[in-house]
Amino acid sequence: MKSDINIPEVENVFFAAVQEWSDDFMENIWNVYLVNDSDFDLDSVMVVSKAFGTLDGEMKKTSLLRHAFVQIPAVSVVKIEMVEKSVLQLNNEFMVTYFIGNTLYDKKFTFIKDSINEKNMEEVPILFVDGVIVR
Repeated sequence: MKSDINIPEVENVFFAAVQEWSDDFMENIWNVYLVNDSDFDLDSVMVVSKAFGTLDGEMKKTSLLRHAFVQIPAVSVVKIEMVEKSVLQLNNEFMVTYFIGNTLYDKKFTFIKDSINEKNMEEVPILFVDGVIVR
């Protein structure tokens, strides 16, 4: 029964946190992007994000944020949300669900607490800027 269920592996789809200047805040902020580095369009995409962890010995968690996209074309990126400075000290989790054809894919991606920083930056495919990638 369970062995009959085929759970496909998510490949070439990942999240990247990129530091960018914000005129609204007059400082650099971190924006998270969903990167589709595959040869397939992603249909009916749903991203659910939250942050959680312990700060000063107290358990903290943010509310869930939901983002929906009808389609994300092959070899493209879409901005998901800004990550506020106060939640960089928490685990930031992004769960993505999408279809390729009639096949459903989903995966949970987590930026571990304090991992979104300049020391962990590498070049992000497609964007060609430095950022923190979680695969």
